[in-house]
Amino acid sequence: MSSHIPEPPPSAAHVKADNASLGELLGDVTRDLSTLMRQEVDLAKTELKQTATRAGKGSGMLAGAGIGGHFVLLFLSLALMFALGAVMPLGWSALVTAVVWAIIAAVLASMGRKELKQIKGLPQTGETLSEIPPTLKPGEVNR
Repeated sequence: MSSHIPEPPPSAAHVKADNASLGELLGDVTRDLSTLMRQEVDLAKTELKQTATRAGKGSGMLAGAGIGGHFVLLFLSLALMFALGAVMPLGWSALVTAVVWAIIAAVLASMGRKELKQIKGLPQTGETLSEIPPTLKPGEVNR
């Protein structure tokens, strides 16, 4: 007794594959890929817009924090000036406060200059580019 299981009816994709030409099938694949690429680009645009919105909000908040920090330093400087003004003339206390800030600015500028001098550009990229054989470099004619 052989048990013969009937085959299921062919799906629409099988029928189309059996009856369509190679050109039609390639056209379908191309159209589907085009649709997929458009959808991916639309998704990327949406994600980029959301990221840019968040970055803008975050930047604005950091800018506000920077302004707040500036006012903190300003009022702390005024407090130092008036505290020193209790033991010396107010003009001299303002000058002492300004000298303190000048020293802080000079130290920060010196440290920043030292950091900038240590920048070596793109050392790894320069090294790997120097290893490219001359025949492969664009724009050069070697005969």
